[in-house]
Amino acid sequence: MSLIVVGTMAFDDIETPFGKSDRIIGGAATYIAWSASNFTRPIKQVSVVGGDFPKKEMTALEERGVSMEGVQVKENEKSFFWAGKYHMDMNTRDTLDTQLNVLADFNPVVPESYQDCEFLMLGNLVPAVQLSVIQQLKTRPKLVVMDTMNFWMEVALDDLKKVLKQVDVLMVNDSEARELSNEYSLVKAARKIMNMGPNYLVIKKGEHGALLFHGDQVFFAPALPLEDVFDPTGAGDTFAGGFIGHIARTKDISFENMKTAIIIGSAMASFCVEKFGTERLREITKEDIDKRLAQFQELVNFDIELV
Repeated sequence: MSLIVVGTMAFDDIETPFGKSDRIIGGAATYIAWSASNFTRPIKQVSVVGGDFPKKEMTALEERGVSMEGVQVKENEKSFFWAGKYHMDMNTRDTLDTQLNVLADFNPVVPESYQDCEFLMLGNLVPAVQLSVIQQLKTRPKLVVMDTMNFWMEVALDDLKKVLKQVDVLMVNDSEARELSNEYSLVKAARKIMNMGPNYLVIKKGEHGALLFHGDQVFFAPALPLEDVFDPTGAGDTFAGGFIGHIARTKDISFENMKTAIIIGSAMASFCVEKFGTERLREITKEDIDKRLAQFQELVNFDIELV
């Protein structure tokens, strides 16, 4: 039994107030797989790359237990490319260049060997592509988690709403939650969005943590204050990888276990931002993760006496 990860494998060119990366490996599925592979294997990747995508990058993921059977390689085309520049607050950025390339006509094919999956993580992609993957699965997974962004709310809202009816957990940031729901209050926004289909909603708030909603239940996980933040690119995807990796490892889809998954996702995201691209995710150990989780535990552990 396994986890399927769907999303982009791409090139990024990133500039922040603290440096410039030039052309590096990125993409939602790349970050999710690097993060989730710390907790569960095998991971079955569904993506598309051009002939320019380095074979050594595919091999590095395969060595982490990530199957590439569902990754289409279009030898005569170029991989998806994104370039961006972050402002000093590291929460806002300007897109400098987007080249869809192979992503422009991506039609995912779910291999037969992927049909045993228990968990499905849909990284940020065209909603129609996300729906296509769900429809190709012969047996519905125990849990379908989906990430999306405001761009699809503006250009493909009808398709997005179709996918929302098919997913269990939606992940968005706070501005996306407000745009999708037309509500400023995140509590009201959550209620509206869950009425669209998802039973659970995760609202990511970057350096201010994350919220988990289910019915009338709410859980808040803080973000760890970091001394150095070099690159927030991929942090949300790394968060998603930690979240679904823990769920797939424990096979427990209860609200209580999702609280733990939120903390683990936050811990993984805190590693991601410490260096450009996937560099930090490639070098962390289980001991590093355990230590970081202990820091999170200490952050929210306090005694209070009510008088």
